[in-house]
Amino acid sequence: MSAVREIEVRLGARGYSIRIGRGLLDDATLWRPLLRGRHALIVTNTSVAPLYQARLQPALADLHWRALALPDGEAHKTLASVARIWDALAELGATRDACILALGGGVVGDMAGFAAACWMRGIDCVQMPTTLLAMVDSAVGGKTGVDHAAGKNLIGAFHQPRLVLADLATLDTLPPREYRAGLAEIVKIGALGDAAFLAQLEHDPMALNAREDAALTHAIAHACAYKAGVVMRDETEQGERALLNFGHSFAHALETVTGYSTLLHGEAVAIGMVLAARLSARLGHAPMADAQRLAALLHALGLPTQPPPGLDADALLAAMRLDKKNRAGTLRLILWRGAGQAFIAADVDADHVRASWVRNA
Repeated sequence: MSAVREIEVRLGARGYSIRIGRGLLDDATLWRPLLRGRHALIVTNTSVAPLYQARLQPALADLHWRALALPDGEAHKTLASVARIWDALAELGATRDACILALGGGVVGDMAGFAAACWMRGIDCVQMPTTLLAMVDSAVGGKTGVDHAAGKNLIGAFHQPRLVLADLATLDTLPPREYRAGLAEIVKIGALGDAAFLAQLEHDPMALNAREDAALTHAIAHACAYKAGVVMRDETEQGERALLNFGHSFAHALETVTGYSTLLHGEAVAIGMVLAARLSARLGHAPMADAQRLAALLHALGLPTQPPPGLDADALLAAMRLDKKNRAGTLRLILWRGAGQAFIAADVDADHVRASWVRNA
């Protein structure tokens, strides 16, 4: 096992650690002491279970436990899947001191966290992300939930985990496309609030492309520390935390309109960030050169920067109107004033947003 990087999310009684390193799943001392009761449920998916579930089982031998492997993919991030988690908890006889171990990517983490938030009005959840995107985004901060036909993540709750355990070894089995999708969320941190970090990523994108442990550990720790700081200041997204959604209004619309079947979340975020940056330039908030710089970095990391062709701009705009950041029927978007300078733009003109889709299709 490599040295463990640890970041604290200080939220009083809801505070927890983010632990980053190689081989962490094999060291039960890092997570087993946090399980307070007699019941544990591993929630994973059919792709991850054969790879990593067995590593957790020996430490659960003295508990009443079971594992539930859900179908893999965003299309299964539904209330029906969460109901299966609740059914498994019921069959286990899980009481209020039970714990869910969320072993998988962002879909597993979001659903397991939401199930934990609701079961008996809240039980513990340990996030064990196995994708890069989940390590730097969905596992950290306590946002949980599922998708609805009308839009992404429309049903959910804030429910902080007991621990986030990011084992770099799980990234060794991550398909290249899934890995690249996680890089988008790392770039996002630099784009929205840390220009120096963005410049570091530009300086040597090949180290991340090669999955070098040192580069990965630095990038994951930096992204998590930045997000932790924002969450500590604005846990339930009343203000600053909304900035972490840079590019996401466009991204969620893309995912909704394409039925979660064409783009991975990180790919949609990459496209969304470029669209947000270009819209910012057209509205006079930022230089177009910064949008081009962002697109170049994402391209160097193997990520898309243009929406798929043939999408309907009106359908995309309609999906954006259901975004959770909107207020009183007006479009609120996260735009920027250049690299590292995101801000909340209220009442953005719908015609400008529609034109963004048309001009970049």
